Amino acid sequence: MQEIEFILYVSDQNKSKEFYQRLLLRAPVLDVAGMTEFKLGDNIKLGLMPESGINKIINGKLPHPKIGNGIPRCELYLRMDNASEYIRKGIEAGGKMVSEYQKRDWGDNAGYISDLDGHIIAFAEKTK
Repeated sequence: MQEIEFILYVSDQNKSKEFYQRLLLRAPVLDVAGMTEFKLGDNIKLGLMPESGINKIINGKLPHPKIGNGIPRCELYLRMDNASEYIRKGIEAGGKMVSEYQKRDWGDNAGYISDLDGHIIAFAEKTK
């Protein structure tokens, strides 16, 4: 694989761009009508596409994404230093607390928030 991009379908591209910009502490590498992209690491990007944009592509073959807005449809699991700080930033940017930062059965300390469209974002650190 040359590059991996995860694309979230969002109801308001600009509001979601502002949310992720504040949350990730970085500017998008691409921001045009129909797509905003943030570089997360080498060859890894997070894309934000308006629900109306993907609806043009799926063209009635699948339900319009807006009918699932607010329903968790995916999870971004981000392992990083200072995970609890990112949870705080996410809440300040308009996200909602889903599950407090705590030790998890699989060996990470992790907390969960949701973004403006209900997508789940976990911020985690390996337990020491």
